[in-house]
Amino acid sequence: MNTPLAPRDGRLLSISDLTKNFPGLRALDRVSMDVHSGEIVAVLGHNGSGKSTLVKVLAGVYKAEGGVVRLGDGAGSTDIHFIHQDLGLIHELSAVENLELVRTSGVRGLLPNKPASQERETADRLERFGTAFDLAAPVGTLSAAQRSIIAIARALDGWTHDHHVLVLDEPTEALHSSEVEVLFSAVRGVAKRGAGVIFISHRLDEVLDLADRVVVLRDGKKVIDVDRSALDEDRLIELVAGVASPDAPSGELVATAHGSPVLEVRGLRGQVVDGIDLDLYPGEVVGLAGVLGSGREEVPALLFGARPGRVAQLSLAGRRRHLTSPRLSIRDGLAFVPGDRARWGALLSMSVGENVTLAWLKPFRRRHGGIDRQREAKEVARQLRQFEVTPVRPDQQLRTFSGGNQQKVVLSKWLRTDPKVLLLEEPTQGVDVGAKAAIYEAVTEAAERGTAVLVCSSDAKELAALCSRVYVLREGRVSSILAGASLTERALIREGYGVSPTNLRSPQPIHSLISVPDPQAMEARNV
Repeated sequence: MNTPLAPRDGRLLSISDLTKNFPGLRALDRVSMDVHSGEIVAVLGHNGSGKSTLVKVLAGVYKAEGGVVRLGDGAGSTDIHFIHQDLGLIHELSAVENLELVRTSGVRGLLPNKPASQERETADRLERFGTAFDLAAPVGTLSAAQRSIIAIARALDGWTHDHHVLVLDEPTEALHSSEVEVLFSAVRGVAKRGAGVIFISHRLDEVLDLADRVVVLRDGKKVIDVDRSALDEDRLIELVAGVASPDAPSGELVATAHGSPVLEVRGLRGQVVDGIDLDLYPGEVVGLAGVLGSGREEVPALLFGARPGRVAQLSLAGRRRHLTSPRLSIRDGLAFVPGDRARWGALLSMSVGENVTLAWLKPFRRRHGGIDRQREAKEVARQLRQFEVTPVRPDQQLRTFSGGNQQKVVLSKWLRTDPKVLLLEEPTQGVDVGAKAAIYEAVTEAAERGTAVLVCSSDAKELAALCSRVYVLREGRVSSILAGASLTERALIREGYGVSPTNLRSPQPIHSLISVPDPQAMEARNV
């Protein structure tokens, strides 16, 4: 791949006929696109369409087999700044240290700043995102949203001229609406100063809000390159998925609500969570909402035993238990799909097949030891067909698959254990509309089989569509429970940010506010 100078027409980046092959797969097939000064170009596509491959070729991670990439606008050199999905942070270092690695702001640009100055500069840069956390803590101990904010601040740090292209690969997946708007304001600002922006996102509303132009990829090929004003959400979904817009579930998914909850939680406490009560009924999909720092993101890991915590009372299927360990939780019928798939949800260096069967190997064990590989292979093939994982290559490393297919594998791993309770943290984070529809379908089917599902999500639209009830957390406590006609996207956002007069904190126990559907009425409704 050659990299000559760009023509003098305002183009900061020009890509012509870019081609990248992997064994048995053409990830990019003669893709061409331009990015001009002051322009925000959104790149959309189904998981596996080639978006991430395009970014990695531009970053030099992959070497293309064909095509030309031109940098510069004819007036000077162009710098490309990347925010990748994996963020590229050093988890053992603090936020201050991660930002200091890209700075040369000490004496004559040679010496580092003093620690107090470093921390002050970092706090100033992070303050614009409206979040606060321990700047001295190792980045690996922070939440995904906090790590995203650090990476964004680092990419925007120290720009001294306007000849830049900023490439953002799914930058908002772990951010809430207020944080997203702050990021968008910063992106619009750098574009206004003359930089070019490539914005990759699965959130179509964000694309319609932010982009000037939209490029859609499918199966490694460019499908369309058009001004954003020519598109609406339905048309975008058709272009991305190649089919009409997939319908989201209609909510109220309780299929068989029995008189007794399968999971009863009283007085759950963790690092942020401060004594919440929670009930889950068989066949019910329940949501957890709240802004970053509300404690929402702690609850699934606490219940699964993946984080240290305390609880006053915990009952599973009528039996008292304690917050134990993931191993004992699996034994007792709990399953957990964590939000940070790469760190906690999968073993990316292992094969797809190994990831599918890892949580439950008992059906394949031979009487005298060892694993029946033939039976295991049949089960893996069945799971991959059921979840439409592509490509169907059970022996291939999971890291080589797209994010949506990785998430399907993680979900299939847990659903094949037939859990009593399924704990989901950001289940559709970083997946395209097609994979999202498949995940919704799998969750719905699990509830219909009697599994109690808890969905912790920052996506208010998803919670409103998927859940029959949603607990809204604020400052570590349940502030309200929304259900029925009151369960809307707008209400979830309003309650999460505490701008509604409705507040359920009172001497009355939170669990007494839950109206359990009558089983006979529910049966009649589902006929």
